[in-house]
Formats: sequence, C-alpha cells, structure tokens
Amino acid sequence: MSSTSRLAMHATALDIPDAGARAGADRLVSRLSSEDASLWSDEAGQQAEIANLLGWIRIAERIEPEADAISEWASETSAEIDDVVLLGMGGSSLAPEVMSAMLPAAAGRPRLTVLDSTDPVTVRRVGAAIDLTRTLFIVASKSGGTLETATLYATFRARYEDCGVPDAGSHFIAITDPGTSMARRAAEDGFGRTFLNDPRIGGRYSALSYFGLVPAALVGLDIAAVLRGAVEFGQATLQEMDIEANTAIRLGLALGVLAQRGRDKLTLALSPTTAPLGAWIEQLVAESTGKHGLGIVPVDGESLGDPSVYGDDRVFVGISVGDETLDGLDALAAAGHPVIRLTMGDAHDLGAEFLRWELATAVAGWVFGINPFDQPNVEESKANTARVLEDVVDGASPLQAQAGSATGKALRVSGAPGMTAAEAVTTFLGDTSPGDYVSLHAYLDRTPAHEARLQRIQTSIRDRTKRATTLGFGPRFLHSTGQLHKGGPNRGVFMQITCDHGEDVLIPGEAYGFATLIDAQAEGDLRSLRDKDRRVLRLVAGEPATALDELAAVVETLS
Repeated sequence: MSSTSRLAMHATALDIPDAGARAGADRLVSRLSSEDASLWSDEAGQQAEIANLLGWIRIAERIEPEADAISEWASETSAEIDDVVLLGMGGSSLAPEVMSAMLPAAAGRPRLTVLDSTDPVTVRRVGAAIDLTRTLFIVASKSGGTLETATLYATFRARYEDCGVPDAGSHFIAITDPGTSMARRAAEDGFGRTFLNDPRIGGRYSALSYFGLVPAALVGLDIAAVLRGAVEFGQATLQEMDIEANTAIRLGLALGVLAQRGRDKLTLALSPTTAPLGAWIEQLVAESTGKHGLGIVPVDGESLGDPSVYGDDRVFVGISVGDETLDGLDALAAAGHPVIRLTMGDAHDLGAEFLRWELATAVAGWVFGINPFDQPNVEESKANTARVLEDVVDGASPLQAQAGSATGKALRVSGAPGMTAAEAVTTFLGDTSPGDYVSLHAYLDRTPAHEARLQRIQTSIRDRTKRATTLGFGPRFLHSTGQLHKGGPNRGVFMQITCDHGEDVLIPGEAYGFATLIDAQAEGDLRSLRDKDRRVLRLVAGEPATALDELAAVVETLS
C-alpha cells in the first residue's frame, strides 16, 4: 500500500469550499509542482528570493538514490561509538530528534543526544554522560554561524585537546550549506566528514535533507523507508488536482482560512506515538506564518480538556498512527470546534507526514498572502543578545542573574519592586483577553522533571483563563516560535522564567561562560518583545524545581 493511501485526513465542522474553489482557479497544485515563486509574491525581487528556497519540494526524490550509501557510511562510522551528540538549533535538530523518538533503531547502534541549549547545567550534564573517545559530534548549522552551535563546538573541541585525544577532528562531522564558515572550519579542523546540504532549502523545511537524514542514519534508522514514503506522497500530491482528495493542500487551506476567521490557535492532539512530532510542527508553522501581524499559533503539549475550557479561537488537529485513538476529539467536534484528524499507516510514514505539513504550511502562507520562507524578526533577538554580551564584557551592564548569584529557592519577580511573584503573576494573567495566548519561556535545564512541572502550569493556565498556552525552553524556542512572538499578531502574553546559576561552564575563546550567554539571550529576547510592545513578565527562579512548584501553586489559585 502506498503512503498516499496510508495518510488520511478526516475533518468535522470544517467549511472551506470557497478556499478550494480559489485554489483551483489559481492553479495552486500545478504551480506548487512547478515551484512557481509567484504564488507567494508579486514582487520580482522577493520572487527571486523565494525561488532559491523551494528546493525542499522535491528533495526526497533527489536524495533517495543516496540513502543506501548514507546508511552504509553511517553503519561503518557508528561501529566504534556509543554516543552521537547533535549540536544544532531549530531546523538543524528538530527533525532527527523526532525521527529518533518515533522510529525503531537497528540493534547495537549509538544513542542520539540533541544539545540545543546554552544552559550551563545542561552542557555540564551532557559532557559528563559521554566518553569522548567513543562519541561522534554532529555540528549542524545551515548558516554556519549559529551562535549556540559555535560555542558548543568550541567547548567540546577544547575538551578533546585538553584530554590529549589523538586526531580530535575525526570525532566531528559537519552538516552545513556550501561556502559557510562552518564548512571552512570543518576543513581546517580536520572533521571526519562534511555534508554540504542543498542551499535551496530553509532550515525548517530541511527534515528530508542531510540535516534530518544523516543523524537518523547514524543511530540506525531506516532512512530509505522514510524517503520512499515521502517520494510516493509528494509525487501523488503534486498531481492530485481534486482539492477534496488532496490532504496536504486541504490541510493548508483549512489552517489558513480558519486563522483568518479567528481560529488561529492550532491545537495539536497527538497520540503517544506521534507526540514527538509536535515540536517540529510548532517550529514549521510558527516561523513560516508568524509575520506582518499575521500568523497561526501552534499549541503543543496541552493535554485535551473539556470543551468548556476552550474559547472560539481554536482548531484541533489530531495525529495518530494506525488504530490509535485520540480521546476527547469527538466531544470537541460535537461542541462545534473544527476538528481535523490525520492518520499515518505506520511510523515509517513519517517522511510523508513531514512533507504533508511542509506543503500545508506553504499553502497556508499562500492563503495569508505572505512569504512563508523568510523570518524577518529572528535577527532582532540575536542582535540584542550580541549587544548585551558586549556590554557585559565591557563591564557596562551586569545581568540580573550571574554565576554564583543564587539568592534562595523562591520565585521572584524582576522589574517590579515591592510586588511578590504571586501578585505579579495574578495581575499579569488577569489582564488577558479572549483571543490572547499565554507563552511560557523557560530558560532552564530541559529535563523531564522541569518539563512536567511546566506542563502542569501550562494546563492550569488554560483551564483557569481559557487562553491557549504554549511552552518553550530557551534558547531553543528562539529558533522556533520566536519569529511568531515578534512578527505575529500582538495577542501573545509572555512569561519569561530565568534562573540563578551555580557553577558555570566557560566558553573557550570568550570572556564569559554559558550562564552569562543564556542570561544574555533571555535579556535580548526580552528587549525584542518590549520593542514590539508585547506584554512580558520576567520571573527568576532560585532553585528551578522548587520555584516551578511555587508558580504552579499560584496559578492553581486563579479564579
């Protein structure tokens, strides 16, 4: 059975016939198939930029012939290693993280650790868990100059040098675009191999390129099966002119039209098998659509609740594999909420599912009349972070949290003298309005325990305010939903949670460590949000687990 028949879509309370008619009249499918950049812009200069970012549409077809060679190389390379550590952010790390969590791995292959944080506790924990002599690092960056990736590479490369491990470069491979600083560094530093990706693919559309496939192959996943499903699905989708039968096009039309009607909170209801897919969809949709005051707000991690806890700004999309059931969707559909159910035949249909969402997101951008392939506001936080770090190094501006500055376990509010954290949170959340969403930004070590506490807070805020609530760990989310926060509708209410630091991890070649870096990133994003007149509350945790429990208790008293 082909992947086209294994990927199904069923919708309830979904009425978009006008959008389908417009798509047909505009020859949407055939123009997508021909990679027609004019779908998203009438301006010649922007069309040229877009045309250079459409390589993802048929990347699975182009790379499928390489699958066996990549897998053979990966098998030989991984024979003497226990760990693969991926240093990458956003589109350079999310797809392999999803694949490793959803797909069965070959026996005896190394484990994958994705390191996409600058939290010093996280960096120290990952370093302590590996044997450098039996570890392979993947340094992944499309631009080649990603700050987090560069500092993490410098840190672990220095450890090899300090330990006197011979041929240290052989413990690193690079995935980047041709001509980048990372490609040059890999050659100079003797990396074991460099994969030069198709430069016509943006980071968040790169799941089926080297960025997704090479890490997956190293840990023993069947990338040939993933690509085969994507090729079959892509070929069938780009030939299917019946919009009702074209699940990718119909999904994109539905999300775009519903967002225009006010149902812009894309709430993901995921089965146990598909749960890892949420973070990847979140990045793809948020960064692609969140600009020029428009956007779809993906909500990942909220457990489904009773229909009474939701406003009329929601659309629910359930994703499951095979016969898995998703409890709660029928009740939501009966209450009048639009509900879309997507099913995959088995986990290896993941490649086709990646492509379905990429095509759907591009179509949603067409509905909005925007370019879904740029990220005009992402650089703002990066520039602010650079300025903060310059001031810290020059001694002109100390940060609120520095290594060794712990002041106790409690949660405290920053920038509101005389107000307790409980008072600040209660007032802040009490000022939200229907259609707003609350976004938790946790600049903390991303552990299961911290994530569970934050999801408890996320659900409690939803239940007590009826506002959609999202959760992201910093700086990871800056490469995901950060574009939406600054460029999308001004309906976000942002609660930033930073922490005091104990022992720092110094960054080779820099006058600061990771504690200072992550605090500078939090400060840089705070400034970006305030520059856009966003509503922001900063909280500082002494000991994170204790402080998060305190925050949960405060939220649970809201009426």
